[in-house]
Amino acid sequence: MTEAFELCILLFASARDAVGGVSSVKCTLPGGSEATTTALREVLASTYPNLRSLVMDEDTITLAVNQEYVPSDEVLVLKPGDEVALIPPISGG
Repeated sequence: MTEAFELCILLFASARDAVGGVSSVKCTLPGGSEATTTALREVLASTYPNLRSLVMDEDTITLAVNQEYVPSDEVLVLKPGDEVALIPPISGG
């Protein structure tokens, strides 16, 4: 069994606001094939209740892993050292 590991999650805009204005949080995931983007969303939702509605709705928050967007229908296995960011929708005119 692979050991659990910690990731640093970068937060922007509404995701940052939901956790009190901090720009990043630490998150511990199980090791191996259980360390998925889906598992990350679940851990973040349970650890940060104010973030739940954002992270559990894949249309509201996009994950970026190692500076690449993760399509909402795709599940990636995460590894120690991965850079993960929560990207809310961006509006503009």
